[in-house]
Amino acid sequence: MEKAQSAIIKICDDIKDMLLKKNSDYGNSALQPVRIFSKTDSVEQIRVRIDDKLSRIANHNEKHFDDEDTVKDLIGYLILLLIAKGES
Repeated sequence: MEKAQSAIIKICDDIKDMLLKKNSDYGNSALQPVRIFSKTDSVEQIRVRIDDKLSRIANHNEKHFDDEDTVKDLIGYLILLLIAKGES
């Protein structure tokens, strides 16, 4: 297997493991939120989380975006958005 393919598999597996761990730790809160204050659907709530993450990146300069955890969180939210929209 070529080096790029191995890297793609490793990164995708890392993201998958992160999402599964967070789902286990926090329950299915991204896709089935409690909705105590906000009554918006899961898609809109995930979009808000993505906006919040991008806002933090914008307000903390480009170096914050270079943080591996920040990038993985953003990718994770985008995957959850696809799932919430039924595009998985």
